[in-house]
Amino acid sequence: MAALLRGSRNVLLRWNKHVDFAYVSTRSMASKTPVGFIGLGNMGSPMAKNLLKNGYPVIATDVFPESCKELQELGAQVVVTPAEVAEKSDRIITMLPSSPNVIDVYTGPNGILKKVKKGTLLIDSSTIDPTVAKEMAVTAEKMGAVFMDAPVSGGVGAASMAKLTFMVGGVEEEFNAAQELLTCMGATVVYCGQVGTGQAAKICNNMLLAIGMIGTAETMNLGIRLGLDPKLLAKILNMSSGRCWSSDTYNPVPGVMEGVPSANNYQGGFGTTLMAKDLGFAQNTATNTKTPIPLGSLAHQIYRVMCSRGYANKDFSSVFQFLREEEGQ
Repeated sequence: MAALLRGSRNVLLRWNKHVDFAYVSTRSMASKTPVGFIGLGNMGSPMAKNLLKNGYPVIATDVFPESCKELQELGAQVVVTPAEVAEKSDRIITMLPSSPNVIDVYTGPNGILKKVKKGTLLIDSSTIDPTVAKEMAVTAEKMGAVFMDAPVSGGVGAASMAKLTFMVGGVEEEFNAAQELLTCMGATVVYCGQVGTGQAAKICNNMLLAIGMIGTAETMNLGIRLGLDPKLLAKILNMSSGRCWSSDTYNPVPGVMEGVPSANNYQGGFGTTLMAKDLGFAQNTATNTKTPIPLGSLAHQIYRVMCSRGYANKDFSSVFQFLREEEGQ
């Protein structure tokens, strides 16, 4: 029933490459019900912008008010608390840093569930512990709302270009309603199963990503020490069997690629702290399921050490710089 209350996405978009926003040719913004968005950080801000571009009125908030200014200038309505967002919308997306943040935003004194309306669709795109996602779903259900976990892959660049991959867990009957919104922000939306399976897929992906990035950084560093030009080495890797996302799309070596964190002193992108957090989830779930993850465990250890050595706020590809500095010790 809740899904029936939400409008279908019969919208025809015509893009103009010379402007930032799409023109909505068959419906005006006013004809679409508002979407709440909580968490306007590196990922959340471009995601919310893409909802606006697709003609959805956005009601937003963030714990840091200055994060809301740009979105407000683009037409979003900004409120103070998550509870206010819940009062004004029946579809809410959250994009938050960690499990404690999600728990507070949903169940805290000014949380969503204090004012949530029955039938509201709650989509959490944070990367959190799968058990927390399941707990939030149970709590939301008691209030008559539907909670789905929909973590993302793709990074800030993909968020800006609406090319994210969403891994969705929750009630299958609500997937179409969630997909309507998620396709405005991503190129791929995959239904994974019940609540928590989206988080499970994301944790597995990020464990592989961390292992691959460390391997790429080690390989590039070794090749450079052997006298190879880094651009040439990257070119060879990317036409050979060693090719991976970390080598051909997000190379960790400064000067090899433009438009990636390694070209900007490892600023922006996906922080080392967040990668260490996700690897912690992988470690915990592996322990609980008695699953051996020797490389995942080692990757977790490396990123935890990096956090203590001044890399916490740098992009996770700074593991290359970390390895280079370790040479001299």
